[in-house]
Amino acid sequence: MPHAFTTSVLHITTGASETVIDLTRDCEQFLARTAARDGLLNVFVPHATAGIAIIETGSGSDDDLLATLHTLLPADERWQHRHGTPGHGRDHVLPALVPPHATLPVIGGRLELGTWQSVCLVDTNTSNTNRNVRLSFYG
Repeated sequence: MPHAFTTSVLHITTGASETVIDLTRDCEQFLARTAARDGLLNVFVPHATAGIAIIETGSGSDDDLLATLHTLLPADERWQHRHGTPGHGRDHVLPALVPPHATLPVIGGRLELGTWQSVCLVDTNTSNTNRNVRLSFYG
């Protein structure tokens, strides 16, 4: 069977507060339209101040992640990168801790996640509420 590459962009509005947005259903819907075979799904956010995490949601882990990021990357004036809202430099360090991408296995057209795993957009930049997330399947 020849390999195929398919891609699509999600347009996400994150809102005015730091957030973790579950993209798992969007990923599953993309795969349902494009992939009935084995391959890889790459999820990529082309922004310098957002990341992609594989994490449990709904049980407080998403809030724990944001709290941990606040502890590790406080929104204060210590950052060299100083444009935007106070402490915005921290948002530019976020992708070093929460990378802007994840590559996940797809088996028989279905995303292979663990029982409690979700694919999430992590965004601490409250100045940019419009995000694009590229979903790409290769299989």
